[in-house]
Parts: sequence; structure tokens; C-alpha cells
Amino acid sequence: MDIILRLLLRRLMALPIMLLGVTALVFIVMQFTPGDPATVALGESASEAAKELYRQERGLNDPLVVQYVRFIGNLLVFDFGVTSPPAQPILDMIAKAFPLTLQLTFIGIVFAAVVSFSLGVTAALYRDRWVDQVIRFISVAAVATPSFWLGILLIQYFSLELDWLPSGGFIPFSEDPSEYFRSMILPSLALAVPVCASLIRVVRTTMVEEMDKDYVRTAIGNGVPYSTVIRHNVLRNALITPVTVLGLRVGYLLGGAVVIEQIFDLPGMGKLIFNGIVNHDLNLVQGVVITIAFTFVLVNIIVDILYVLINPKIRSL
Repeated sequence: MDIILRLLLRRLMALPIMLLGVTALVFIVMQFTPGDPATVALGESASEAAKELYRQERGLNDPLVVQYVRFIGNLLVFDFGVTSPPAQPILDMIAKAFPLTLQLTFIGIVFAAVVSFSLGVTAALYRDRWVDQVIRFISVAAVATPSFWLGILLIQYFSLELDWLPSGGFIPFSEDPSEYFRSMILPSLALAVPVCASLIRVVRTTMVEEMDKDYVRTAIGNGVPYSTVIRHNVLRNALITPVTVLGLRVGYLLGGAVVIEQIFDLPGMGKLIFNGIVNHDLNLVQGVVITIAFTFVLVNIIVDILYVLINPKIRSL
């Protein structure tokens, strides 16, 4: 337990530095994004005097360093500002949209983890046989499939042709649990399949490498049942790399959810960032990107803790 606390403390100490880098990158990129915030807020027909007054009131004419310091100060008190007219608090909008994106990402992670570990372990246990060949073929085909294209195919087949699942929209779990899951199945599949395919290959490779090590042959030669060696030794040691990859893929899933939400008309962070980009609303885009980046950093801290729980050898590092 002390090892986990020390690891957590080290990660939390590094957290402000990582977030500072993320905020700096987002701020600089958004400053050079085409479009004038004053024109977006007031309209093309507004006079130059009105636009200049708008910039002065909001400090848009200040040096970038001053704007960045003010930006960080607002973030520290969870003030993301307001959207372009009609003005709405961005924090409230994120609070409504972010839970849906998290739910979609979580379902995608669960699906990817269960399927990839099952198929990856199966492929390793039956390596170079027909089962292994079929799984490897499926994984190679799936990893090359863009999630947005897969989402369109899923809508075409399961919604338009078979009419089994809705093609879009969202029903909250509190209103109708069955419709909630029906509305989340297709977007979760479209999001998770490419990640699942890459994880299958990682799981298979790490399992095969672990099964070829001397301690496995020694244990089996000493009479330990093969299934016991696989369950208690090989699986535990082979999970380290896949867990690492899965943690890194969370960022992909969060980013992919933004696109998938547009395809399936889900009111999540994807709709917010799309509206922000279309309307040149820098505050909204910054708020969404920073929220996703902060979540990704926290997830990686959790993954680091999982390393310790899965493999005791890391506790000595």
C-alpha cells in the first residue's frame, strides 16, 4: 500500500507540470486559429469601433503572455468563460456533455478489453493453428478500419436495413435503461473495434513471448499443470504491456468519441467542439480540449497504479 501511495504522490507532483504544458499548447494553437472572436461574437455587420471595444473589454489586445496568465487564473477557479452570443457558461455546457462522452468511452474500453484479451489469449494458446490465423486476419482487417467509416456501415446495416438499433440520438439511462443501451451499442462498437484489433495483436504477442520463457518450461517439467502456469504466471506477467497500451488508447477513444458523437448525433463533447470550431468560439474549444486532456492525464495515473497491482516486480522501481 505504501508503494502505491508513493507512486500516486510522484504522479500528482508531476500533474501540474503536465497540465501547464497542455494548457500552453492549447492556448497557443487556438490563438493562431483563423477567425476573429470579435467578428464572431458581434457579426460581420458590426462596426470596427464596436469590434475594437469588444477586444479591449475582454483583453484580446493584451500581449499573449498576459492573456495566458489570465487564462490560467480563470482555469484555477474553473472559469472557462462564456460562449459567443447567445452567451452561456461553458462550464455548465461541459458538465452536461462530458458525462455522455465518458460513458461512451467507458463502454468502448470495456468492450475492447474483454474482446481483445479473450481473443488474444485464445490466439496465443492456439498459435499457428487455424484459430490463430483467423483471429490474426480479423485483427489486421479491423485495425485498418476507420471508426467513422465503420460507424456509417453499422448505421447502414443494423439501423436502415435490419432496423434493429437506432441510427442516432440518445436516451438517458434514467428515462429508459433498455433504450439507453440500444442507443449506445453502435457508437461504442464503432469506437472500440479499431482499438480492440490492435490490442488483440499486443495480447497475443506478449502471451507468446511469456509462454516461451524458461520458467514456464521448468514449471511444466516439474509437474505443475499447464493451465495453472497459464492462469497464475503467464497471464499475470503478460498483462503489463496490454494494460499500458490500453491506457494510452484512452486518449484515442476520447478523441474518437468526438467524431463518433457527430455521426450518431449524440449530445456529448463532440457536438460542443464541433460547434466551437464552426463558430470560431475559442473559449468553448479551449474548455473542451483542456477537459479531455486533463481526463487523459488522470487516466494515465490510474494506469500507472494498475502496473503495481498487476506486477509486484514494478514495486521495487
